[in-house]
Amino acid sequence: MRLLETPWTQEALQGNTLTEYPRPGLVRREWADLNGMWNYVITDKRILPYQFYGEAPFPYDGQIRVPFSPEAPLSGVGKQLKPDETLWYAQDFRLPEEFFSPENRRLLLHFGAVDQICSVYINGKFAGYHKGGYLPFTLDITDLTAKDSLLRILVSVKDFSDTSYHSRGKQKLKPGGMFYTAQSGIWQTVWLEAVPTAYIENLRITVDYDKSSLHLKAFSSEKHSREKVTCQVFQPQLLDAAGVSEKNCECLITSQVFDADKTAALTIPSESKKPWSPESPWLYPVRIRYGEDEIFTYFAFRKCHVQKDKHGTPRFFLNNRPYFQSGVLDQGYWPDGLYTAPCDEAMIYDIRTMKSLGFNMLRKHTKIEPERWYFHCDRLGMLVWQDMVNGGTSYKSWFVTYLATLFSYLHVSVKDWHRYLLSRRDFAGRQEFLDELRAAVKALYNHPSIVTWVPFNEGWGQFSSKKVTKYLKALDPSRLVDSASGWFDQGCGDIKSLHYYFFKLRLPKDHRPLALTEFGGYSWRTEEHSACETTYGYQVFHSREALTDGYEKLMENTIFPAAAKGLSASIYTQLSDIEEEVNGILTYDRKEMKVNPLVVQKWNARLKKTHHHCL
Repeated sequence: MRLLETPWTQEALQGNTLTEYPRPGLVRREWADLNGMWNYVITDKRILPYQFYGEAPFPYDGQIRVPFSPEAPLSGVGKQLKPDETLWYAQDFRLPEEFFSPENRRLLLHFGAVDQICSVYINGKFAGYHKGGYLPFTLDITDLTAKDSLLRILVSVKDFSDTSYHSRGKQKLKPGGMFYTAQSGIWQTVWLEAVPTAYIENLRITVDYDKSSLHLKAFSSEKHSREKVTCQVFQPQLLDAAGVSEKNCECLITSQVFDADKTAALTIPSESKKPWSPESPWLYPVRIRYGEDEIFTYFAFRKCHVQKDKHGTPRFFLNNRPYFQSGVLDQGYWPDGLYTAPCDEAMIYDIRTMKSLGFNMLRKHTKIEPERWYFHCDRLGMLVWQDMVNGGTSYKSWFVTYLATLFSYLHVSVKDWHRYLLSRRDFAGRQEFLDELRAAVKALYNHPSIVTWVPFNEGWGQFSSKKVTKYLKALDPSRLVDSASGWFDQGCGDIKSLHYYFFKLRLPKDHRPLALTEFGGYSWRTEEHSACETTYGYQVFHSREALTDGYEKLMENTIFPAAAKGLSASIYTQLSDIEEEVNGILTYDRKEMKVNPLVVQKWNARLKKTHHHCL
């Protein structure tokens, strides 16, 4: 595979990227970034943690640039972690003196994500264990540290990739076609945070758009603390990439004092209400104090629901108005960082570029991004459909891809109780999926950009869709659920989801709004910007002009008429090329736009205009 550089590769190699505060939805002042060069070793036999702390230097393989996986070029390693191997990270850090003033501080160690299963040791002692390669976790390491010593962190990682039932998205040890290079280990920011003994662990923010009210619950680390929570809401703003801080907290709208671990309701005066939308992404800065703890966050007034238009056609509504969602499939892969964007600006580039083309939605496909990605969608104004990460044992492509495509065209319903055919016979795997679904909703709940959850895609590890959808709606009643994207629809959820790559598009009658949640996939391999010699796509073109012409005919002959007949959302495949799959709007290295942008802008504008006139 050819190594490609993005416009940000060299800056990342210098260690000048991914230094931003990693959790914009719950900001504190005192923190330390632990990204950078760590020691590493990959072993195929058991090593006890204390062996790393002997008098003689441990024989490491070398250094790895955290938070890039060892398989990613930016890591400086270039090795594939195999299922029977263990990846070890080790590094010493000197704690900032201010972390221990006053003396009653707690020290929290945060990991954005570690793929797939890891154990953490601090100063030679076990600190914690985490399973699940896509979700953040935090360890309180106060009792394992000493004020007069270095902080010694040791992390062990196992990754079974596609050889087990664990969630892995599109990763494959033998990549090809629509599946990509497997990656492992630490792939999101590692950081330290100093907090008081009683501090806010998490927030749950729910907005009632119609009543102009905010329901906020602050979860405390001390369940019996007598401290009160003070919440202050400030005038809505268009935030920059720095996020919320003291400078955003000047024009107070309302405030309230309430108990921790209980939900408080705050009403926003009508004259201060500014709805959030892709066209006007207004965000309200919030300052919260709890004893000695002070945090900053934000929220938005945004409502998403389904309603019938005057013709009786179910449609998507945003803030009580019909709204056509024109989106792009976004898988979040990079040639230099794989799962990890080379820098914050690279994530912003993808979002802004799609928005400049007239798209107002991104479907984050089988991956959960760092929180800063969702923050940028919040502040820049981009709707998000969030996939849960697929797992299960090896997929039977003859059934979930080829036969399912034919069934979908013929409108033949296939039940999802076939555990063998859908690769979900392991009870532990099904339970793990539900646990991770709950954790994902908790982690992402407060982001107004997310309007739809997508638990299953094309039958990959799908099971008990009706029960899973009911469970998901109970966890989050405020958002829509696309229960089964593509096929294996069980008639549940809020959306009738269709994938269209082959045959003729046939729109079924349904009580739910129709959404074309994948279509297109038109391919053109550009020699100087492609990672692989082989190509994968659904229709091949050989020039920018031919690709643009094909895109225009697809929109004019298929998508535009479908929108006139009731289609409420469309998602084009895809944002960028990825390895062999060269069907992106952008090249894999993000250096070229493969389709004429004026044509894309024209058809996005026509889709929205037609949708408005049909109501």
